[in-house]
Amino acid sequence: MSFDLVVLAVAADAGPAEVRMMSEHCTSGRHRDGELDERIVAFYEELRSRYPDYPPYEPESPWMSQPLAVGIDHVILHVTYSPRGDEAVTMIMELAQRHQLIIYDPQSDEITGLAGNPGRK
Repeated sequence: MSFDLVVLAVAADAGPAEVRMMSEHCTSGRHRDGELDERIVAFYEELRSRYPDYPPYEPESPWMSQPLAVGIDHVILHVTYSPRGDEAVTMIMELAQRHQLIIYDPQSDEITGLAGNPGRK
């Protein structure tokens, strides 16, 4: 079993509707062209330094799908329900906050990190 998280580099003034729309676009497989968002690059590099998503794979990887789906403005993570997955989520939350990124949980429609909207809907 797994769950998905979508880490997004949204504009500082984005609202919940824009986050949901961006997540839908990113998870549809249609990736935007353009320059990489430096926040996403830094987030992904730090995350994969602890939890690699390329061979050699760790036997207890928190990822259900590897490599992670990365675009110029997002990282999509399929996280396993496990203690290792819990550890990875803690790191994801810390890194997203550090790099001023938003986390969208499509299962619960929860948005984390949006100014003025720290939780649900």
